[in-house]
Amino acid sequence: MGEPRVAIVTGASGGIGRAIAVAFGGRGWSVALGARRASELDETAQLVIDAGGNACAHPLDVCSSASIDAFLAAVDGAFGPASILVNNAGIAWIGSAHEMSDDDHRHIVETNLLGPILLSKRVIERWRERAEPGDIVFVSSDTTAHPRPYLATYGASKAGLEAFATTLALECEGTAIRPAVVRVGPTLSGFADDWNLEVFEELMPYWQRFGIQRHFNTMVPEDVARTVVQVVTAPPHMRVPLVEVQPRAPTT
Repeated sequence: MGEPRVAIVTGASGGIGRAIAVAFGGRGWSVALGARRASELDETAQLVIDAGGNACAHPLDVCSSASIDAFLAAVDGAFGPASILVNNAGIAWIGSAHEMSDDDHRHIVETNLLGPILLSKRVIERWRERAEPGDIVFVSSDTTAHPRPYLATYGASKAGLEAFATTLALECEGTAIRPAVVRVGPTLSGFADDWNLEVFEELMPYWQRFGIQRHFNTMVPEDVARTVVQVVTAPPHMRVPLVEVQPRAPTT
């Protein structure tokens, strides 16, 4: 299992974030959990402890610099400096670009792109000041490679996230800091629980028209978590810039 580590997971109140946190706990690591939904964070914390790790849950709004600073201070107080950051927090709303409100567009971009930038900036600054190694994982979406109509702003925010991660890796060359992108395909994670199901059902054949949704198999959050663990536990002499995970098509 290697030496115990301290990891930060954003968007840890459920779904993929929760699965990643529990997978880290299963390795005996200390996991700092951040999200807006405090009650669900406490549930994740207990699951991490049950898996064999330590947990610290603290509210986090990645759109707020003050919230990010308060969260990092809480992590330092609980566990000391983290050596892993998983930027998993994200939102998506279905809608045509011209019909969505300005606030909806802004909130998607701030949560999915600006928030990870601001959090990563602070964590990397610490690592570089101390010449410490660190792993940053940006949880992205296959909409960057296969754009989906009615998810334009979401896809744009994730494409920007991947561009940031790629450029960040160049800036970190010559250090022991390893930025990585885990690009996720269709996963049953609760991510779309707030979507209008009638609109979603109408969109499925529309997406198939563009060859986007070729089949309806999905992954589970634990599949993504397993991939994230593999990325951050890669041998020190190597790094994984990008890995995409997809559900296999149904067998016949």
